[in-house]
Amino acid sequence: MKTLHDAKVGETVKVVKLTGQGPVKRRIMDMGITKGIDVYVRKVAPLGDPIEVTVRGYELSVRKADAKMVEVE
Repeated sequence: MKTLHDAKVGETVKVVKLTGQGPVKRRIMDMGITKGIDVYVRKVAPLGDPIEVTVRGYELSVRKADAKMVEVE
């Protein structure tokens, strides 16, 4: 399955599932990344970490490890 980490800059993807466990999953959900939400990938840092996305109308930087826990389509 494709993850948020695999999405390209300029692409809008829809969240299908969060695969994290416990506090990590809760933190991702608290940032506004939940099932069914559209996420726009704005920028990726030169070394690939972090990834800047737009979620629910605001900009958010997500670590590469956290982005791999968000399955998208």
